[in-house]
Amino acid sequence: MEDSYCIYNGHLISIYEPAISFTNRAFRYGDALFETIRLAKGKVMFLSDHITRLKLGMTVLRMNVPAEFKTDNINALIHELLIQNNIKTDARIRLTVIRNEGGFYAPETNDISFLIETEPLKTHGYELNQRGLWVDIYADMRKQINKLSNIKSTNALHYVMAGLAKQSMNLDECLLVNENSNICESISSNVFIVKNGTLFTPPLNEGCVAGIMRKHILNIAHQHKILYFENQVTMNTIMNGDEMFLTNCIKGVQWVGQFKHKYYTNKTALFFTEKLNDLIGT
Repeated sequence: MEDSYCIYNGHLISIYEPAISFTNRAFRYGDALFETIRLAKGKVMFLSDHITRLKLGMTVLRMNVPAEFKTDNINALIHELLIQNNIKTDARIRLTVIRNEGGFYAPETNDISFLIETEPLKTHGYELNQRGLWVDIYADMRKQINKLSNIKSTNALHYVMAGLAKQSMNLDECLLVNENSNICESISSNVFIVKNGTLFTPPLNEGCVAGIMRKHILNIAHQHKILYFENQVTMNTIMNGDEMFLTNCIKGVQWVGQFKHKYYTNKTALFFTEKLNDLIGT
């Protein structure tokens, strides 16, 4: 079996080498944050944005941010790992920050450990899905709106339950509702609706994750003078839309083909996919 590697606290180790104990706080309490980062045609995309979001999340969770936790340092570690794992073009990179073990619900320390993992992808750059996604709403649980709502933590049972519902309904994705019964995001993505060429997406105060790809889609819209609004998204918003698409850092843009009996086109999703590929610069 060919060995694969990860980086734990700055050190290259085999993925088969035990590095995390049973008392790890991510395992026991979900006391950890993570970033999922895209390598696209050999370029690590939006890394400074990921590090900024990660540091903000660490501040919310009162974790200590090490002085060496800087974009350049993390970038160097990522490239060391990519070389070691013989990954040259496209990959999923996961950076996890874990509060160090000790204590029960109340931790004994706010110092952290971090783990970097890589997984090769078969795609080259951002590719729009050929078949539109079939989505519906997961309404059994509502996402709470609080200062944890916008961060990416490993405490993800809400998303797991939505994923189980997606499987049972034979869907491609589920939309999540917040405590106000508005659409806030999907299981793994932010949500955009297009109506008469105008974009609508839930604002962060509706409880969605502060997506890096969401941010860049809004930046592209601004650069190309596409009107957009960060408004509450309701069932009426979705049913009256011309298009719906989902965004995350790994897949870029995915267009939704069907929601209940409503069908959508993908012109705007294709436009944004093309602009994202322009950002790769290769």
